[in-house]
Amino acid sequence: MDGRPVLVCTEFEDATADLVIAELNRRRVPVLRFDPGHDFPSPVALVARVGAGGWGGRLTVGDRTADLSAVRALYHRRPSPYPTGSGEQAARFAARENRRGLGGVLGALPGCLYLSHPQAIARTEYKPAQLDAATRVGLAVPATLITNDPVEAKAFCAAQPTIYKPLHAGAYEVEGEPAGIWAAPVEPGEVDGAVSRSAHLFQAQVPKVADVRAVVVGEQVFSARITAPPGVVDWRAEYQSLTYEPVACPEEIRGALARFLAAFGLNFGAFDFAVTEDGAWWFLECNPNGQWAWLEDAAGLPIATAIADLLENGASQHE
Repeated sequence: MDGRPVLVCTEFEDATADLVIAELNRRRVPVLRFDPGHDFPSPVALVARVGAGGWGGRLTVGDRTADLSAVRALYHRRPSPYPTGSGEQAARFAARENRRGLGGVLGALPGCLYLSHPQAIARTEYKPAQLDAATRVGLAVPATLITNDPVEAKAFCAAQPTIYKPLHAGAYEVEGEPAGIWAAPVEPGEVDGAVSRSAHLFQAQVPKVADVRAVVVGEQVFSARITAPPGVVDWRAEYQSLTYEPVACPEEIRGALARFLAAFGLNFGAFDFAVTEDGAWWFLECNPNGQWAWLEDAAGLPIATAIADLLENGASQHE
């Protein structure tokens, strides 16, 4: 039996990672789970040395240890951010050293398959880079404006039905409660001087009849058609009212997705498309670490199995 471990880097509560770990456990693949941003420097201990074959040494989490030279795969799921450090200078220095020390070693393991590499994920999270890559690989992309100029924004909104969406889906609170900032229609009269305070993303509104989430794992593509009530622009705001069905990904889209992931060095991507009445798929965004667990049951897509295949073998065994 191959005793090389899979490292799973994620936060303490992650039901999505739990599905994959359960499948790896079923296959008796050794798994070492930890949260780099939360668990280091305790209870995680790192001893790493570089040699002709790359980094070796050990990573210990509690009473379990992994040989760094023999890690078969690293699943960079959703770890907590490394602390930035606050207060005294020594704490800030230690926080920076932890991020570059542990994070640097984890990103340079010899012979390790990454799902996906943390630096590749970070690069892909920039929407301008995504939209550029999408056009280059042949995907249809709605007309888009990124600006802090209210005059330009108003003119763009006057030219066609337009939506506003955030450039980053970060944490946001309203009256102390977590709140999502969803894509929403914007009229020219709603654009004012506040636009000048930050970059804004405006995009032509696609006259969609449905949405598709296409989850790519290695070379496999799992697609679900998502139907929301009429008039809903961002389906994430209406989870309780959605219906799902598996759909085939058109071959030309499948090829474009492979080229997109290759451009960023990714082995995984959760792509969102708007689908029009004529069947055209319009690229909206790619989340390089997007959610998929709810689609396992809702649309009958065996994504956990595909991810476990990739982490265990470097490729799918269930084509």
